[in-house]
Amino acid sequence: MRVAHALLGGAAGVGWLLLPVTTISTDVPVAISADAPVAAAESQDEETSATDLALPLVVLAAAGTLAGYAYIRRIRRARTRTTPGGAPATPAVPPLTDLDEQSRTLLTEADNWIRTSREELAFAEARSGAEAVAPFARALHDAQTELSAAFRIRRRYDAGIPADQPSRRHALTGIVGRCQEAGSRLDAQAPAFDQLRALEREDGEAVRIAETRFRELTGRTPVTEATATDLTQRYAPSASAPVTGYVEEAKNRLVLATTHLNHSRQATDSGDTGRAVHALRAAESAVAQADVFLTAVDRLAEDLRTAAGLVPAALTGAETELAVVREVLAGAPRQPAAAPPNLPEGELRARLRHADIVLTAVRNTLTGGQRDDPLDLLRRIAEAVAPVAAGRTGVLPAAALLTARSAIADADGFVETHRAVVGAEARTLLAAAREALEAGHTRSDTAAEGPVPTPATLTTRLHAGTSARRARELAEQDVRLHGNPSLDPAPANSFGGPRTAARRNPPPG
Repeated sequence: MRVAHALLGGAAGVGWLLLPVTTISTDVPVAISADAPVAAAESQDEETSATDLALPLVVLAAAGTLAGYAYIRRIRRARTRTTPGGAPATPAVPPLTDLDEQSRTLLTEADNWIRTSREELAFAEARSGAEAVAPFARALHDAQTELSAAFRIRRRYDAGIPADQPSRRHALTGIVGRCQEAGSRLDAQAPAFDQLRALEREDGEAVRIAETRFRELTGRTPVTEATATDLTQRYAPSASAPVTGYVEEAKNRLVLATTHLNHSRQATDSGDTGRAVHALRAAESAVAQADVFLTAVDRLAEDLRTAAGLVPAALTGAETELAVVREVLAGAPRQPAAAPPNLPEGELRARLRHADIVLTAVRNTLTGGQRDDPLDLLRRIAEAVAPVAAGRTGVLPAAALLTARSAIADADGFVETHRAVVGAEARTLLAAAREALEAGHTRSDTAAEGPVPTPATLTTRLHAGTSARRARELAEQDVRLHGNPSLDPAPANSFGGPRTAARRNPPPG
């Protein structure tokens, strides 16, 4: 502004300098004579000439001053602008690495929204019934469908599909969009869900339900603890390894539940409804996770008993499959409906030898008197025979189904109880395992040759189990990296997505 004032002052100065030229005559005074009119006319012509010269200079100076002032204003506005000027700029495209990280974060968060929503939905159903919670169960199912699609895209992305950069960016954008849609579906139902639970108005019944489940789990704990001890005595260490420490973890969660239930009642008595509801949700979450730990021990014990009874039949079924291979290698004609893979003879013989070695090792384990791992034995039998299986028996696909289901349940329970620290990679593999198992069911149900599953079904189920075991390994790595959240497993979030899940949590600090 000071510069503008200076320019205006300069223009005024020019005007004042030129003013005498336009008003003061330069003629020498003379006596009046008869020739005065002629002299006056000549003087007037000279004055007009001076005026004609001065006026353009004044206009020019004023124009220059205004132009300079306008220029300075533009410069100053540009320096102090807080909004973008000119044509709208094209939004900056985030780097692919940033979009990749965003997709991983959202996969983890969306999976947690769904897990937490499912957890609280169970408590709402216990109080209000299945019919009352049906709309929220549908919203949860729709959100799970979106998340499953996002995990599917992520698996293809991790496998290098698609390969070109624009398509890979599009894939990541699709993951982000699917996860956001999953959260939006849960957010949309959160207000109605709160009306159903009515915790802020009257939480006495909800507290009673949580306390009932707490007492049930407290009564189960000694029985499950005895089951865990029996697992360590009956089977090889690898058999019980997936649930090592689970009973202690369940006890820790029950202690947390006791603390939070007491806090909830105290807050209710003092009229602090917000704190009471948050403490109740924390208690419900602790109770639910204690249930996961105890159920995992009981389920594994049942799976091991079933597997132990299935191993002899699996060995017999494996020998039936290998007998077909031996017949083909001996020159017998192939049966189109149930023939081993059409492999080169050398490769077929090598796979047959490998299967024989594995089956011999399994038999030695069974007859050697040492403790074994029945689920692992079933897996080894099925994996050894799968490359040459002709589909003559259904026992091997059944064995693969049992081992896959057990591995998926194991990995899912671990993610559920450690979801505060488990990342996207483990969750993506777990989703792949579930999808492969479902594909194996579909293929078996629609098999044209009858009730015996196809060799492809056997392979698919084995792949599901492999993915689940790898998911558990990655989840354990995340826990080792970030620490075990056992003292207080997770914030007591509620049914909902990114906007509503933390609505009952107290403000930080």
